[in-house]
Amino acid sequence: MIDFEEELAKFKPSLEVDETEKAILNDKMTDITDILQELMEQMKK
Repeated sequence: MIDFEEELAKFKPSLEVDETEKAILNDKMTDITDILQELMEQMKK
């Protein structure tokens, strides 16, 4: 039978997942929230 606690203790995420996570979190792309904030600032002026 599989000991899930033991298997979880041995688990290590792949490097690709770590690298992808870092790339996503460090991405400074403009999203819809940024666009809406800019539009609101322009409307206030």
